[in-house]
Amino acid sequence: MSQPAPSAASRPALLRFLGGVRTVTGSKFLVESDHARILVDCGLFQGVADLRRRNWDKLPCDARDIHAVVITHAHLDHCGYLPRLVRHGFRGPILAGAATARLAEIVLRDSARLQMEAAEHANRHGWSKHRPAKPLYDDDDVDHTVSFFDPVPVGSDIEIMAGTGLRLHHGGHILGSAWVRLTLEDGHTLVVSGDLGRPGHPLLLPPEPFTGADVLLVESTYGNRRHDHESAQREFASVITRTLSRGGTVVIPAFAIDRTEVVLHELATMRGDGSLPRHVPVYVDSPMALAALDVYRDAIRSHSPELRPEVLAVGEAVISPDPFLAARTVQESIDINNTAGPAIIVSSAGMATGGRVLHHLHRILPDPRNAVVIVGFAAAGTRSRDLVDGARNLKMFGEYVPVRAEVADVPHFSAHADADQILDWLGAAPAPHTTYLVHGEETAAETLRDRISDELGWTAVVPRSGEAVLVR
Repeated sequence: MSQPAPSAASRPALLRFLGGVRTVTGSKFLVESDHARILVDCGLFQGVADLRRRNWDKLPCDARDIHAVVITHAHLDHCGYLPRLVRHGFRGPILAGAATARLAEIVLRDSARLQMEAAEHANRHGWSKHRPAKPLYDDDDVDHTVSFFDPVPVGSDIEIMAGTGLRLHHGGHILGSAWVRLTLEDGHTLVVSGDLGRPGHPLLLPPEPFTGADVLLVESTYGNRRHDHESAQREFASVITRTLSRGGTVVIPAFAIDRTEVVLHELATMRGDGSLPRHVPVYVDSPMALAALDVYRDAIRSHSPELRPEVLAVGEAVISPDPFLAARTVQESIDINNTAGPAIIVSSAGMATGGRVLHHLHRILPDPRNAVVIVGFAAAGTRSRDLVDGARNLKMFGEYVPVRAEVADVPHFSAHADADQILDWLGAAPAPHTTYLVHGEETAAETLRDRISDELGWTAVVPRSGEAVLVR
């Protein structure tokens, strides 16, 4: 696609930060030009109650006036608000890579199910202050939403509307993840990083490097941290070994998409070197994770260009710590909960905000023989963060459960790039007019802002929620 010629009559586009600023959830960035209104990411807020309540707020523009949505990847904090947007009248294309479209449908269906179940449980047991409690969206909303998915090829230029172009680049964060380049009708360019992968991801190739733009939005989840993957692997193996040796059960809350695959890869490695005995069962208790696992297996079979050559050479065994047992039905999940250790249970959600993992935590937390392993970033206000911060009790299903099990924090399993890796991704690209630090808690975003300013000499800003700026 040829670049649109700048128009003397075109006014600069306006960029609005509707979410994903000074927090790691709810990513939504609205680009408004004279003739197009594009939303990049449409994520759900998670974590503390004040953030979750924002999911019920209407956007500052009419959903019917948004022409298209671009999704960087299929995590809930980047795509989970889509059914709500459609409920409010959005009828445009939802543009994403093919793997993202397939994974996002899995995520949205699970999100609707969890919300419907939570509302029903609250109404039955009376623990919600809302009468009646209602889900943010339901199955019908998701059915309607997926009809608007329009998969686009990564690495190709497409025209969203006359004069407005899009190109997706591999992001290396999860399967299908991409960073986004928009070329606007006045010729200016905007890049949104989405979530960037780390170069050491065991399954995926690193993200394609940034090549320049007029305005850049870059994530800052680990903007004040450095990953130490080797020590993370040692700690992961160590906590599993000592828990199993005392006859305990290990519960690993893991995001259903990518984190489960990475955890299974580590367990497969341990199974292969004999440090994880074959008589110890590994359970994957999450229908969503199992559905996502099928997408990853299909990518391996089809030799996806996102995957590392060594992964393609080994095949599906890299994410199959055989023997492992899949719990697809509710009864199979209940059966796991009724078994004694030693065992390993991988279950979602990763931040323990809902899902089957809560039932496992409810059972194993009071017993000091057991362990919980937190294998990634835990946002403020989530149960995983409470455990990492040393909570002595955890509230679930309207009651408090004592925390006597060992809690191991292994954040370096994250699929996010750390601060050094983000600076490497920026590389030798020419300086944007302005770089905005998004998708990070305030301290992390400000720390990365200062490094980009000091080390690269770029103009870097941490925006505020609802702020609007010009793209030029």
